[in-house]
Amino acid sequence: MTILINIIVFFAIFSYTVYTLTRFINRSKSGKCNSCGSKDGCITERRKN
Repeated sequence: MTILINIIVFFAIFSYTVYTLTRFINRSKSGKCNSCGSKDGCITERRKN
């Protein structure tokens, strides 16, 4: 029974890791503006150092 619980926990962690990495890669491929979650516009381009 303990082995079954360990396998279920392992697959849950592994599947969440694959999901997160896939989402990150897809967002990074979509470009600079699409990778951000902000829909109000980009404030980093207006900011001068």
